[in-house]
Amino acid sequence: MSRIAKRSVSIRGHRTSVSLEAPFLEELEAIARRRKMSLAALIAELDARRDEESNLSSELRLYVLHDLKARASRAC
Repeated sequence: MSRIAKRSVSIRGHRTSVSLEAPFLEELEAIARRRKMSLAALIAELDARRDEESNLSSELRLYVLHDLKARASRAC
């Protein structure tokens, strides 16, 4: 079972933290590297487009899932 990792980030000038399992955090970091941006910038982008009712950590997990599925379908 994966441990939950807390990560503090600054989004539009305020600090917040997200709680993610290590594999999700690692994938987010890899996505940010591929997009040549910081992890904080990627999280801020996803935070800006999410529904207010949505939990940020859940939004990040769903983004990772979507990215992995999209890359897998392109590889086939």
